[in-house]
Amino acid sequence: MADAASRLTALAQELLGEPLPVRVRAWDGSESGPPGAPVLVIRNRRALRRLLWKPGELGLARAWVAGELDIEGDLYEALDLMAGLVWERGTDGRGGVRALREPRVRDAVKDLLKLSAPWLPPAPPPEEVRGRGGALHTRRRDKEAISHHYDVGNDFYALVLGPSMVYSCAYWEDAGTLEDAQRDKLDLVCRKLALKEGDRLLDVGCGWGSMAIHAAREYGARVTGVTLSAEQAAFARKRVADEGLTDRVEIRVQDYRDVRDGPYDAISSIGMAEHVGSVRYREYADDLYALLKPGGRLLNHQIGRRPEKDESAYEIDAFIDAYVFPDGELAPVGRTLALLEEAGFEARDVEALREHYALTLRRWVANLEQGWGRAVKLVSPGRARVWRLYMAASALSFERNRIGVNQILAVRPEEDGASRMPLRARDWKADANG
Repeated sequence: MADAASRLTALAQELLGEPLPVRVRAWDGSESGPPGAPVLVIRNRRALRRLLWKPGELGLARAWVAGELDIEGDLYEALDLMAGLVWERGTDGRGGVRALREPRVRDAVKDLLKLSAPWLPPAPPPEEVRGRGGALHTRRRDKEAISHHYDVGNDFYALVLGPSMVYSCAYWEDAGTLEDAQRDKLDLVCRKLALKEGDRLLDVGCGWGSMAIHAAREYGARVTGVTLSAEQAAFARKRVADEGLTDRVEIRVQDYRDVRDGPYDAISSIGMAEHVGSVRYREYADDLYALLKPGGRLLNHQIGRRPEKDESAYEIDAFIDAYVFPDGELAPVGRTLALLEEAGFEARDVEALREHYALTLRRWVANLEQGWGRAVKLVSPGRARVWRLYMAASALSFERNRIGVNQILAVRPEEDGASRMPLRARDWKADANG
């Protein structure tokens, strides 16, 4: 009988219609596949059972998080080689293997069942979100989703993000450090908002307080930051106190829908709108419009996806929904712009930062890998594996133009239509009459 690796590569070719582009090492020590390619290590046949019960991305993710699958060699190269084959051509979009009615495919599945025995699936890893119910994007469900993602320990995030504690793409103007690039991003946002001494800024989804601190310290703004994460808020408040900015910065554990103390001179929303969801996005836009004074500016920094030919076919990424951002949704930038303008905003500038996010994610992955032992102790082996896969795959998605990220600068026009914007785009200075 052939060894496990040879049987697996032959079965994969039958199921997928072409050879695996990576080498395979099975639980029995056998290897098969192209020499010199990254190695897909199958440590336990439980990984096969997961794939049989959940073909496609979720089955692979469960095996990865459980430590039953691993990659030896360049992780980015392996993910890049496998992306088109497994995720795009290997499934039918609903997690099922294509052409299951074909005799050769049915026979291959039967052989895979024999190889993976016993055939019952293992329980999902504990890091997977389960037990969700009720309508999407209620206050309770959103708070639970935010807690799952952000309340995993500030020390873990500090290890991954570095001293800046900024969890959104940096702005790479030169070959500087990650901290330099994150500072430049925060400063870019402040300049686009034309912040000045005494301005009231609402920072929606304030994270660990980096934007609020920068705006208060460098521009003299009075900042209200809101987050649904209690751990983030506690960390941000300590940072604010350490900076001596408690008279200028207030950090609240509060849903943006419950903010009632407008109007604000400016609003920043950096990496938060992805959590809002399509069913609530117009409400999000309406609420921010109501909180902004006439002539005030909104900076919406948001990940977007490529539009689908049939938008009704869009599905939330199974791995990210189950392990990273529960209920998170991406929208094409054109749809985001339309909803903001339907709420009354005037879009004044859109800047695409897709390549900037790829560079940022690669730095975060490097931080995680360098501190791997400590990361595992801070969270769990499974959680650390989630983050390594998520960030590396996301970096490739930005590089391959599967997703992007955009800064949309919008204004709430005054009653006579005035925008209080400079005539020259991207001057980013306050109007002389402002």
